[in-house]
Amino acid sequence: MRPEQQAAQQAAPQAAPQAAPQAGARAAPYRPDPAIASLAPWLGDAVEPAGFPSRILRFRNQRWAAAVGLEGLNDEQWLEHFGRFRPLPENLPQPLALRYHGHQFRSYNPEIGDGRGFLFAQLRDGGAYGLGPRLLDLGTKGSGTTPYSRQGDGRLTLKGAMREILATEMLEALGTYTSKTFSVVETGESLWRGDEPSPTRSAVLTRLSHGHIRIGSFQRLLALEERDNMAALVDYCLNHFPGPLPPEDAPGRDEPAVILVHQAVERLADMAASYGAAGFVHGVLNTDNMAITGESFDYGPWRFLPTWDANFTAAYFDHSGLYAFGRQGEAIAWNCAQLAIALRLLVSAPPLIAALERFDGLYQAAVRRRVLWRLGLEAAGVDEDIALMAMLGTYMIETGQSPDSVFFAHRGGRNAPSGPLGELLAARRPSAEAEAGADHPIWAEAAPPSLILPEVERIWAAIDAHDDWAPLQAMVGQIRALGEALGTAPQPAGHTA
Repeated sequence: MRPEQQAAQQAAPQAAPQAAPQAGARAAPYRPDPAIASLAPWLGDAVEPAGFPSRILRFRNQRWAAAVGLEGLNDEQWLEHFGRFRPLPENLPQPLALRYHGHQFRSYNPEIGDGRGFLFAQLRDGGAYGLGPRLLDLGTKGSGTTPYSRQGDGRLTLKGAMREILATEMLEALGTYTSKTFSVVETGESLWRGDEPSPTRSAVLTRLSHGHIRIGSFQRLLALEERDNMAALVDYCLNHFPGPLPPEDAPGRDEPAVILVHQAVERLADMAASYGAAGFVHGVLNTDNMAITGESFDYGPWRFLPTWDANFTAAYFDHSGLYAFGRQGEAIAWNCAQLAIALRLLVSAPPLIAALERFDGLYQAAVRRRVLWRLGLEAAGVDEDIALMAMLGTYMIETGQSPDSVFFAHRGGRNAPSGPLGELLAARRPSAEAEAGADHPIWAEAAPPSLILPEVERIWAAIDAHDDWAPLQAMVGQIRALGEALGTAPQPAGHTA
């Protein structure tokens, strides 16, 4: 950090102490690490951020700012970095719009890339989710046009930014390995959109993510037959997103590309399982939305289930139900296969196929682990756990209750209902985390915080009609309280500390 910037930080008002992130992130000093610069000549394009008419700070995530050493910025400094996008000290000198291709609803599209966002900075946190310090990205949404905007305006609606705040906060509380909404700045422009009343307000969002390398990044290199760059990208991922080696009997287990597919399969199977345990429908599970770290990100038409329904879809344009709630595991496994196809540029097919064949088993194990975590019960054996989960689904269908209400009402086996589900719950022991959080005041509430669509629309209506942000702030507080009560999130699969 340059002396004048260090002095400015020291002079800035210090933020009040914040609750630790639910994932257990440790506070850390600012540690820039623009590792992606070595790949930048062929992975991205230097771009300029948009100049906005105004900048009003609407959301800053102090608890994750502390994890990357930026909590000491005052609001003026925050707006300089996350409204004007002045480079952070010793970081990327200019934002990068990343290049990638992807399958969008199973149709291959070579005309994509960062069309309304860019990679702004890279830095290290202090460790989270049971992992050691991670290389994280600060990336944007709504920061202006790039070479990949495809006649778009490069902007984000304020409603879209508000929805991303809610999605990331709730998923973090429910244990999903997710990006974090780091900052939202309202930008003073009027936008026209076909899927919401217009004109509507604009914003620029900054997300904190565990990398922005996607399956689509590898698909682009295959399409261009850039073998050397493909090998370099594999090495970058293995070096900066470390994970376990493949099983001892896995063919080709010493090949870097094979190692990466094994890690991606384990990570993405776990991500898919976390959606099921959260009752969450992402809505747009395209290959360009699949991070190689297995971290969920980029929230557009998402929905939480109002009732247990495998056919429930989030996107109004998903006419075939390709990404319906009950098909998310299948969709993500298909995406993993596209990664393996891309890496055929480096290795033969058989060891890649062997890695893909692990997906189903890993997914089923992850579902059990994550459902039991949310329900607050100890595992009892594969057959017993499957029977419990099947009965949970049957109970929700028969009663019409939402997953949120059922998991909340019966956390740790409490309030067991009469009938088969109650018998199964009564036979289980609460987990150590459920016992530790049993006295949290949230369990005395009549119902948990919920983000079914009417609630989201209620929060937006207050902002849109009256510029009233209190309902949003209250919901974020309730969600964070739920996360505290649930305890430490499950360690994401496919990573090593």
